[in-house]
Amino acid sequence: MKKLLALFLTFALALAFVPAAFAEGEVEAEDIVVLYTNDVHCSVAQAEKDGTATNMGYAGVAAYKAEMKAITANVALVDCGDAIQGDAIGTLSTGRYLIDIMNKTGYDYAVYGNHEFDYGMDRLKELTTDANFKYLSCNFMDIASDPAKTVSDGYAIQEFGGKKVAFVGISTPESITKSTPAYFQDKDGNYIYGFCSGNDGKDLYDAVQAAVDAAKAVGTDYVVAIAHLGVDAQSSPWRSKDVIANTTGIDVVLDGHSHSTIAQELVQNKNGENVILSSTGDKLRNLGRLVIKADGTMSTSLIAAKEYTTQDENTDAYVKNIQKQYEGLLKEVVAKTNVDLVVNDPETGNRIIRNQESNLGDLCADAYRTLLGADIAFVNGGGIRASIPKGDITYGQIIAVHPYGNMACSIEVTGQQILDALELGCASTPGESGGFLQVSGLTYEIHTYIPSSVQLDDNKSFIGVTGARRVKNVMVGGEPIDVNKTYLLASHNYMLKDGGDGYTMFKGATVVRDEVMIDNQVLINYMKDTLRGVVGSAYENSYGQGRIKLVAEAPAEQPQEPTYGTGTGSGIVVGGQQQQATDPTPPQTGAAAITGYAILSIVTGAGVALYTRKKAA
Repeated sequence: MKKLLALFLTFALALAFVPAAFAEGEVEAEDIVVLYTNDVHCSVAQAEKDGTATNMGYAGVAAYKAEMKAITANVALVDCGDAIQGDAIGTLSTGRYLIDIMNKTGYDYAVYGNHEFDYGMDRLKELTTDANFKYLSCNFMDIASDPAKTVSDGYAIQEFGGKKVAFVGISTPESITKSTPAYFQDKDGNYIYGFCSGNDGKDLYDAVQAAVDAAKAVGTDYVVAIAHLGVDAQSSPWRSKDVIANTTGIDVVLDGHSHSTIAQELVQNKNGENVILSSTGDKLRNLGRLVIKADGTMSTSLIAAKEYTTQDENTDAYVKNIQKQYEGLLKEVVAKTNVDLVVNDPETGNRIIRNQESNLGDLCADAYRTLLGADIAFVNGGGIRASIPKGDITYGQIIAVHPYGNMACSIEVTGQQILDALELGCASTPGESGGFLQVSGLTYEIHTYIPSSVQLDDNKSFIGVTGARRVKNVMVGGEPIDVNKTYLLASHNYMLKDGGDGYTMFKGATVVRDEVMIDNQVLINYMKDTLRGVVGSAYENSYGQGRIKLVAEAPAEQPQEPTYGTGTGSGIVVGGQQQQATDPTPPQTGAAAITGYAILSIVTGAGVALYTRKKAA
């Protein structure tokens, strides 16, 4: 009997892990099925790697929706935000193609994710108007006209076979800092839009509760939240779990924002009742499915792209036709340059972007610093991939410069962290490194006659500096760098958050602006808005504006070293002892001095392309 029971339990457990793509028998004619996506980020077409599908594309979503509708008429398709930005097809059409494709796929509802705002408020209003589906958000507020007025409906109720389902939209209050704050302000810098971000989360919880209560008051059987909140710690107190824990009446939360893959998780609400939480990951690696049975029981599951490869022919043809138009847009002119912008030496043809300053490096770094209002900006040379000749600049050329889809960020760092980063960036100079730093807002010298004493781990990630430093005369805004001072540093997620090119010294830094805009759009906006569409004489020298100086021989008089701080100001500890400011020897830094940094597997040089391509896929 025990053996029989064990076999039964083993069989039951195995069934629990059967992919939903092959479990259509679970759905019956009277069931309600809600299909959901999140964080698609312009991954419109089916893709594969090594013969395995990694993305089902919208044609796969349409095909699965058709299969469900063949079983039950009670089917809805919803999106949990960040659909229209993330790749060239979004950038080139400022979201237009994505709305068209979502219309064709048959979406019913969507919530505003933070990246829906990346093309500006006026453009978003146009896209919302053109969408055949309804955008919902109970906490996206038009505070200029009425602080209690939502920009769109907070919820919608749809009837399925006599049962009513309320869909409640919830947008992350991080939208302001994770898009562009100016888009939510008037010309004087006053906020005219908001997301109920106050009172340590309470304003958001109250807005959600009010929408849920209003939906229930007009009669609804089930409440499904379409959220773009995420579960990352940095999003507290606005995470989906925070909202669940501080509200009542929600049955299911379909979530986005943190790119988490959650088939089904039970989270207790304010009354201790279980609420289902689910999220599909990102880029259509999975399609989510919520099933509401006739008796009211609910479950969520994920349909993996690698297991469901069917494509709807009409949607597939539609997407491919749009892609042809998009290819034409690559030739569209976005700006003009009166000078050649280079990654290669104009005299020798050798690549210089990875071992010395260039005017294109200056331009890219200036774009980051301007967009994010930072003191300093870094761009890794390996992330600047192509020159732009004098003349008209096309979208295609911009995307060739920044093809990887990294996202602009800013963090707070000390002067010491800046010095460590500069040391790492020039460790191979005059040889090449994909992590060589093109800069804005500072100048520095690389004394190449001094051997680099940067220490790396087996994965070539930064550990520390153990000897003499080759970076000298670092000036920020015309003033000597202060190792104890906090600076605002702009770059992208690859280096600042992910340890790309070995930059682990930024691990744990305070993020001020997080994943604000895709890298190629940063450059486009800088040229259009700041340079008025023309790259001019300020960038005429192919070798840059003199921000980086290479010194090949020791000068008669050595440059004065920065004064290294003491105590918690610099955060530097050497051999268990705080380094004294009177010690003329630069202290060890990095893992030899600061513990707790994660070691990340990043390689430099040619490996950068492989790593960043993977991130941008």
